[in-house]
Amino acid sequence: MKSRVTTKARQAEILKLLKRDGRAIVDSLAELLETTPQTIRKDLNALARDNQIIRFHGGATLAAGTEYASFDVRCEIQREEKDLIGAAVAAEIPNHSNVILNGGTTTLAVARHLVHHVGLKVVVDSVNLANELRSCVGVQVIVPSGIVRHADGAILGASAVEFIRKFRADVAVVGAAGVGADGTLADYDLEESAVSSAIIASGRNVVLAADSSKFGKLAPLTFGSISDVDTLVTDRHFAPEMKAMADQNDVRFVVGR
Repeated sequence: MKSRVTTKARQAEILKLLKRDGRAIVDSLAELLETTPQTIRKDLNALARDNQIIRFHGGATLAAGTEYASFDVRCEIQREEKDLIGAAVAAEIPNHSNVILNGGTTTLAVARHLVHHVGLKVVVDSVNLANELRSCVGVQVIVPSGIVRHADGAILGASAVEFIRKFRADVAVVGAAGVGADGTLADYDLEESAVSSAIIASGRNVVLAADSSKFGKLAPLTFGSISDVDTLVTDRHFAPEMKAMADQNDVRFVVGR
């Protein structure tokens, strides 16, 4: 099948569709743009190299901001790695402890591995995480007041930050949109960054759960530094520079396997 548009125009149309729909599937794009799936895959790979999109199996989502990617789509990105990270983080959480998890797809994986824990009090700033944990008999779920973000169910706002600041957690678990080579922890959303900062401040033991693709990734807002973290949990595809950064800041480095 011969494409009716140039590569540049086709990639611009792909970005337009991603902004409109939040995600795109290879076969659907091929049909819409009257070209082959192989050509679409090349376009998506090129856009991913330019950090304009994030690839997942069979398609892509926009990388310019989390508001364009649905929570379900982000769950599919690095899914296996996130599950292994979730199991490793859960192993760091003792029974009969106070825990706080920020709202993200990696921390959702952590929540799924808390099913056999007992005596936990867990604060979550996400209706998705709360729903995941509510059936766990050994977990008491606590949700702060605030505004629920439509895109992913995150609970944001000044009242959420104020509540989290009053909660003292034995273990605080945060994710990040990006982890800079200098150790900067970054995100796209100002209100979400404020919540994450409060979570870090609330924890006696702070765990950063970040898959290897987050290292070196840029995002416009800073909510902390690797020096604020006690343990970094990632996947086996990590770059050597990621471990070196952790070692330089005296941060335990754990690999989910």
